Amino acid sequence: MSKTAPDKGFELCWHEHQAISLRASVLLAYHHWSEDQVAAAQALGAVCVNGVVEYGDIELQPGDSISLLLTDHQEEAVDTGWKILWKNQELTAVHKPAPLPVSRTTRNLFNTLISLFRRATTHKDTHLLHRLDAETSGIILLANYAHADKKWKKKLERLIERKVYHALVYDVPDWQHYECQTFLAEKTDSSIRSQMHVVAEDEADTVKSPKLATTRFRVLKTFNGYSLIECELLSGRKHQIRAQLAHLGYPIIGDKIYSHNGRFYLKRLQQDLSADDYAQLGAEHHLLHAFELQLNTATGDHRDEVVIYDKDYPKAWLPYLQGASF
Repeated sequence: MSKTAPDKGFELCWHEHQAISLRASVLLAYHHWSEDQVAAAQALGAVCVNGVVEYGDIELQPGDSISLLLTDHQEEAVDTGWKILWKNQELTAVHKPAPLPVSRTTRNLFNTLISLFRRATTHKDTHLLHRLDAETSGIILLANYAHADKKWKKKLERLIERKVYHALVYDVPDWQHYECQTFLAEKTDSSIRSQMHVVAEDEADTVKSPKLATTRFRVLKTFNGYSLIECELLSGRKHQIRAQLAHLGYPIIGDKIYSHNGRFYLKRLQQDLSADDYAQLGAEHHLLHAFELQLNTATGDHRDEVVIYDKDYPKAWLPYLQGASF
């Protein structure tokens, strides 16, 4: 696992894939500055090329590594160990570790999947075709450039034919297979604003109209007090799997919102969680993993099927998968 947590400031790193001047490259990677500010940062020794401090505006070559030390910026340390699972000319499927956010948050501007991918590859204009919660690991699909994003966003339901997640949950269900169909919505009186609730179709006290959500659950393996569940999404609603499993009485291990009545989520808004808190939760992040993605990349009537698997579970999963206690 690779973590980024500089002692002083934040080191923004990227690879250059074209012949370009150093200052132009810095301005593309960090567009918050003017050229004069880049030059001032260079005078302070904050810009390196291939590990060597560079004070002038040299010409870069493809393959050069550049770093910029932002002394007044800090980011939350996260696992940045993403990797490419599959790609073609227009699309890339990437393994996202937990708890790496997919895009910018209040805590992370550069330590995000989309920013890391753009800085490390030639695809500087890549776009997310769908999203995962920061604490959810697994497969996420990207469009390599703006034209591909525009093309496939309109055909996303045809492109993504099957999405399967794995979840580790508390307790052992009394069913082997279960198709769960509920209406989900945020409630106006909820103490957790982002929490989704199972509600009636005509529920009145909801932020937006309830949406129908359907998931096929299958028990893959049971252990002593917990279970591994396969979750196939037949619709795509916010927090769908997490909310439905909690509603069925089997919240996901480590879920701060949907287990323990959300008290650890509320506590974290005020202070950091303790080791004892995480021991009660069972993990530092919820144990939900995007395991399988089935695509049809054909644009005509014929099929061009691609099935992608991600068996790279986060470290927090391993004691459970091995049948050990936390």
